[in-house]
Amino acid sequence: MTDVKDLYDAVIIGGGPAGLTAALYLARARYRVLVVEKDHFGGQITITNEVVNYPGVFSTSGSELSETMRKQAEAFGAEFLLAEVTDLDMSGDVKVVHTTKGERPCLSVLLATGAHPRHIGFVGEEDYQGHGVAYCATCDGMFYRGKQVFVIGGGNTAVEESQFLARFADKVTLIVRKDHLRANATAIKQFEENPKTEIRYLTSITAVDGNDLLTSITFRNNQTGEEHTETFDEGSFGVFVLVGRVPSTELLTDLVDLDEQGYVLADERMATKTPGLFTAGDLNKKPLRQIITAAADGAIAATSVASYLGQPVEG
Repeated sequence: MTDVKDLYDAVIIGGGPAGLTAALYLARARYRVLVVEKDHFGGQITITNEVVNYPGVFSTSGSELSETMRKQAEAFGAEFLLAEVTDLDMSGDVKVVHTTKGERPCLSVLLATGAHPRHIGFVGEEDYQGHGVAYCATCDGMFYRGKQVFVIGGGNTAVEESQFLARFADKVTLIVRKDHLRANATAIKQFEENPKTEIRYLTSITAVDGNDLLTSITFRNNQTGEEHTETFDEGSFGVFVLVGRVPSTELLTDLVDLDEQGYVLADERMATKTPGLFTAGDLNKKPLRQIITAAADGAIAATSVASYLGQPVEG
């Protein structure tokens, strides 16, 4: 039998903007809340050097914004645990979240584990993430105003976001490993008609290098296997990897419905088909993945959790 003092009203898995916002709303409503995060609180936004599109905050770093969110939730009583969640038991009225630091019984679970950009694996990709290598045109495009941008990818996302990047960059070059694009015809036509864009087919990026910011890219001709390196002034260009995202839904097997790309099909209140299980943020199917939309999801999910627990949150 679960000891009442060990029982949480809600365990939130994932400490990014969605999870932290939900923790704030629930803790402020005097629910006992635990946020479990396996890496670092803040999620993927912590690697963003500058955030300039979060309303009310003129300019900050991703790590500063997320730490403010965490402290705000903590001030209202939210608890935090750095541990990896290994399993969920949603079978009873009391749910059990199994972690590498023990079991955490609770009455509800909110999963906000996000979706991470798919990486290519070229040399220097991880080292220069946030220092010339980026994964979100909407987030980082403005930082390349007047510069040159190389975009890896050949699908709709790469082609459409390249069009967006062309609003800022002087030149956008699409790097396509095959001999054709996989985007829809309209997007391709618009891209090809833009005087600031070009395409290198049968090409891959195998390495980037630099100092604090990038200074060189090594390209491979996929037809001949030959490689060559091009050098630039430091910080005069960037590489965007736009080859899709991978939702973090490993814990949710058979507990939720997924779309064809693996994103959770939650309802408008962030509820899933499993009673007491809610999802929020980038792991859900949605048209836009930004800090502000993740935070909004977290707020909605928190009110749904509160309703499930029998005491709606007014805000």
